[in-house]
Amino acid sequence: MLQVVLIRPGCTDYDAQQRIQGSLDIPLNEQGASEVAQTAEALRDKGLETVYTPVSQPALQTAEMLAKALGIRHKKIERLQNLNQGLWQGMPVEDVRYKQPKVYRQWQEQPENVCPPDGEMLSEADERVRVALVKLLKRHKEGTIGLVLPEPLLSLARRFIGRAELGDLWKAPFCRGRFEVLAIVPDEVLAAGV
Repeated sequence: MLQVVLIRPGCTDYDAQQRIQGSLDIPLNEQGASEVAQTAEALRDKGLETVYTPVSQPALQTAEMLAKALGIRHKKIERLQNLNQGLWQGMPVEDVRYKQPKVYRQWQEQPENVCPPDGEMLSEADERVRVALVKLLKRHKEGTIGLVLPEPLLSLARRFIGRAELGDLWKAPFCRGRFEVLAIVPDEVLAAGV
């Protein structure tokens, strides 16, 4: 049995303003640093061995702070960049809802069919997540590992690992839960994901 702890990066100014971050590198703000400290305390008794992270600034900062606080290693997954949301990046979510109501609704209901202007399809990010997770699940068969992932990567990872629904990707970045633990059998996940 392997426990995978899915961890949200700490808050950035874009999160506080409910702006779309996408692949932009925005540092953690004071609230984000405080959230990471609280997350570290909550994870202290979970037996976390290693925390993995993409190289995006908020995720990397979060992983570094967690690793230091918990006395564990953190490892970068170089090729696991977040979804490029093109011209939406930097926009408040409400602006997209107001200016492009049909596309906004379609992103809620069928995000796989939407390509943000000058961005990329969700399937491209989904493929990056799957490739990274397959490698991790082949390497780790038991124990506890952490994954610090920004949205929508976290939702894509949850769907692959936990066979969960994707959910509303507009609301996912602003959820308040800092982490969730999924107990899995890696070989079963790998067999189902093929």
